[in-house]
Formats: sequence, C-alpha cells, structure tokens
Amino acid sequence: MWPLTVPPPPLLLLLLCPGLAGQTLFQSPEEGWQLYTSAQAPDGKCICTAVIPAQSTCARDGRSRELRQLMEKVQNVSQSMEVLELRTYRDLQYVRSMETLMRNLDARLRAADGSLSAKSFQELKDRMTELLPLSSVLEQYKADTRTIVRLREEVRNLSSSLAAIQEEMGAYGYEDLQQRVMALEARLHACAQKLGCGKLTGVSNPITIRAMGSRFGSWMTDTMAPSADSRVWYMDGYYKGRRVLEFRTLGDFIKGQNFIQHLLPQPWAGTGHVVYNGSLFYNKYQSNVVVKYHFGSRSVLVQRSLPGAGYNNTFPYSWGGFSDMDFMVDESGLWAVYTTNQNAGNIVVSRLDPHTLEVMRSWDTGYPKRSAGEAFMICGVLYVTNSHLAGAKVYFAYFTNTSSYEYTDVPFHNQYSHISMLDYNPRERALYTWNNGHQVLYNVTLFHVISTAGDP
Repeated sequence: MWPLTVPPPPLLLLLLCPGLAGQTLFQSPEEGWQLYTSAQAPDGKCICTAVIPAQSTCARDGRSRELRQLMEKVQNVSQSMEVLELRTYRDLQYVRSMETLMRNLDARLRAADGSLSAKSFQELKDRMTELLPLSSVLEQYKADTRTIVRLREEVRNLSSSLAAIQEEMGAYGYEDLQQRVMALEARLHACAQKLGCGKLTGVSNPITIRAMGSRFGSWMTDTMAPSADSRVWYMDGYYKGRRVLEFRTLGDFIKGQNFIQHLLPQPWAGTGHVVYNGSLFYNKYQSNVVVKYHFGSRSVLVQRSLPGAGYNNTFPYSWGGFSDMDFMVDESGLWAVYTTNQNAGNIVVSRLDPHTLEVMRSWDTGYPKRSAGEAFMICGVLYVTNSHLAGAKVYFAYFTNTSSYEYTDVPFHNQYSHISMLDYNPRERALYTWNNGHQVLYNVTLFHVISTAGDP
C-alpha cells in the first residue's frame, strides 16, 4: 500500500530487446511508458530502459486524453442544449401570453379610429408597458440562434474527430485496446514486483506527512504486514523514552486520532528502531542490547547483546543522539548497523536472525560512522548519506553480496535541515525520515535488469 497523498514512483526496467538498437519507442513519460535504448550487450543485443508510470498507461495515453476531451465537449454541448431548450420553452410561453395582449391592443387601436379618451390612452399605455420585456426576449432569441449555429459546428467537429480516432485505432475498439494495455501493464508490474530488488538511482522530493513532536524521533510502519495493515508507530525523542503510539492508519496518524499507547518495559536509545513482523526492535538505553518487543502480547520476546557494539554515543552518526545502533529491514530481512572498537569506528553491517537476534554474518564497510549522516538498506546494499544537514546526498554504497563498495552521487533534498532518522520500507519502496520535527517520506527509483522470455 502506498502512503496517503503519496503517489507510487515510476519503475525503471532494463529489458533485453533484440533488434531495437538506436530506436526510441516512447519519448514522453506523460504519454505512456518511456522506453529507449541505452547500451549494447556483448552478445549484440540492445539494452533498453523502460520508465513505467505509476498510473494506468491508458489514463496517460494520448488517444485516451483526446477521447476524454471529446467526451467533455459532448457533455458541454448537451448541457448547452438543455439550457437552450429550457430557455426557449420559457420564452415561448411568454410570447404566447403576450400574443393575446397584442391582439387586444390591435383591436382597441382600430376601434379608436384616431380619437382616444384620457382613460383609454392610459390603459393602452399600461398595456404597452407590459410589452416592454418582449424586446429583450427577442434579443435572447437572436443570441440563441447564434448559439445553435456554434453548437452545430461543434457537433460537426466532434464527429470528424471521433471518426479520425476510430480510423487510427483500426480494428480494435478503444475498450478492447484499453483492456489489452492494462493486462500488459499488470504483467510487467508483477514481473517487477517479483524481481523486487534494484540499484538506487534516485530519491524523490520530500513529501511532508505531518509536523509533530520534538526535533528528534522516529516513525515507521511494519515492513512485513499485509497491505491491508497500514498501522503507524510513533516514538518521540532519542533517549530514555518508553512511550510508543500506535495509530490505526496513516490517515489517523496525519489527523492525530485513533491510536493506542504501548509502554516499553525498558527505555530506548537513539532513533534507529524498526517494526518487523509485529515486533519492535530497538536499542536498550545505556547498553548494546537489542530488544525485541511484541506489540500483540505487549511483552519482550527476546533481548541480546550485540558483541562489541559501541553504545551511549561512542560511535553515533554525525548528529549524535545516541545513534550508535541502527536497525533496518529490507527485502532480505533484519539488519543492524553499528561500530566496534575492533573496526576502528568504521560502520559494521550485520545480518540478524529476527527470532533469536543472533548475528548471522557481518561486514566491515570501511566507512567511518561519525562521518555518516544516516544510512538505510535496500536489497542488501547499505546506502550512506554524507550529512544530516542541508546539502546532504547519498554518498556511499556497500554491497553485501560482493563485499564491495562504491561512492555514489544521488541527490537528497533535506528540506528541514536536520535528519535524525532515515529508514527504508521495502513494502512501500519509500524512505521514512524524521526531519527536525517533521515526518517526511521520499519515494525511491530502483534500476532493475530483466530478460524477455526466451533469453538466457
């Protein structure tokens, strides 16, 4: 499920498209999928990039937009005709009522034969006054005549446009074409969802959800919950806190309503908490202990020390705030990011067993943690920002699958100038941040490589 008011980001896909080298298929993402060639594989096959809009392709198709415009014109013409019909009926009734009056006046004038008494003259004058509105009615008739001519021309143009669209579409009707495109779009999106992972190539502009709480804190949704479960958890402050608010939906969180409170048995340190499969994972205050608190039973299921991990502001992020230990969830599971004395203050990434909290495997990234603003995991890759202040960018990436790293340059707009929490939600493919008392979302763009059917 996508957060409220938050549209889903486009998906970038690399497709092996034989025989399309140097050809641009779609040039405008507003018109539909953006599909263009970008490189050539060693085997001679061309590599194409497709940008898939989040909305229905049919909704952005040029023909669809033109048809909608034509439908709006038809509706406008229909409404104009209705108004014209009502007005004509009203005016016709008025003219008919005036017809009797005009005949009586005509008879009186003929009978007078040039001589009228003062009383008769006044009566005729009063009757003539009653006829004064008739001139405006006749003027309206003239205007309505011009309107009829204009409407007739619009109907003629609409007929020509519809005939042109029908000829362009060929044998298939529009509804049939729409269903075919929607089915293709669904298959492509399903394929992308199965792939799941990709390399981070872009971060959207920030989307402010709410301004609530102090300068530091964290908020999150459950990365493993079904799409129907949109609960939001809110934890204000970065040390000695115990109160966790659980909102029923994101909409309730925005409005500040429909929430319950959990009181943790042990206080937290930092803001690197995460909710995973119904449980909260957090760092116990003044210790290197990881605590797993289950919301359903309101109890601690397990807690365990993270061997050698620094705590109590020994190895925090650049902003401090007891951020020595940071817990994350991506497509592959639960992670801990921290530092030990043995690693000389460099970031360590450890894969944790979510049931026992045992360390399954660790990697030394070589990146000094005090130089990092914040960090997040996507598809087994640790991405690190170079600052928590304005001007920050995603600067470093460590790939756990190859134990290698690279320096990156992905712009990251830090709107409120002080990020104290940054976490990726794989279910929503969005970054959750706490920025100077503001709860903010960012959509991410991931680069995927897939092969078409029949390719190895």
